[in-house]
Amino acid sequence: MGGRLPTRVLRWVVLLGFATLLAGPFVWMAITTFKRTTDLYDVKNNPFLFNQPPTLEHLRLLFKETLFLRWFWNTTLAGGAVVLITLLLALPAAYALARLTGSWGQRLGIGIFLTYLIPPTLLFIPMSRVVAFLGLQDSLWSIVLVYPTFTVPFSIWLLMAFFKSIPRELEDAAMVDGLTRFQAFLQLVIPISFSGILTVVIFSFTLVTQEFVYALTFISSAQHQTVGVGVPIYLVRGDVYFWGSLMAACLISSLPIAVFYNLFLDRFIAGFTVGAVK
Repeated sequence: MGGRLPTRVLRWVVLLGFATLLAGPFVWMAITTFKRTTDLYDVKNNPFLFNQPPTLEHLRLLFKETLFLRWFWNTTLAGGAVVLITLLLALPAAYALARLTGSWGQRLGIGIFLTYLIPPTLLFIPMSRVVAFLGLQDSLWSIVLVYPTFTVPFSIWLLMAFFKSIPRELEDAAMVDGLTRFQAFLQLVIPISFSGILTVVIFSFTLVTQEFVYALTFISSAQHQTVGVGVPIYLVRGDVYFWGSLMAACLISSLPIAVFYNLFLDRFIAGFTVGAVK
């Protein structure tokens, strides 16, 4: 018992340290959101305390003088569409490659994953030609078309590890019971692979909220932009940074993803480690 107490204390100290470190950015964004500008820029004030009464001015600026709600909706719409397209393409492709006999499945999977490693800065010019040819300039659908080009390769590579970890005998038994290959895939393989699918959803949606180069290149009008582009463009004017409104936008945009991520943290970690465990 005497040896367990120091271990438990050390464990709680480490956990508290990590929790403080991870929660720190959210606490700082929340404090900055409600701080007055004069309080924020006064170096004599404690940055973690409200030395002056809190204010809602930064939120008013964000919601009344920018198109933040429109950007938030655009990001949600584009993210949902990209996630749907990614799943529709990556799930059958990964399953086919995972069940492909011989070494060709693994080689094709690695080849597809290598396309994900190509930097976006090398592709946005040819991609802009494609977008212009299709007449999608200054449209939200331009990024819905382009983003799957790098979410699908990574998702295929990730899901292949899941499908390979599922014994073939389960599918064979399901088909003996009367299911077709496609029915076994829908009713057996997909539910078992929920952790991998959830990882793909989080990865794809997060990428839409963070990507900057393509969204800036293909979309010019404010009403069609996403949060990742609209916020820094319209809340940084020359050398003037509207820090309170910037932090408010970051806090509002990141909280839903953070909550969703923490709710499914165990499955998310499993989604990235199943290949190593296998």
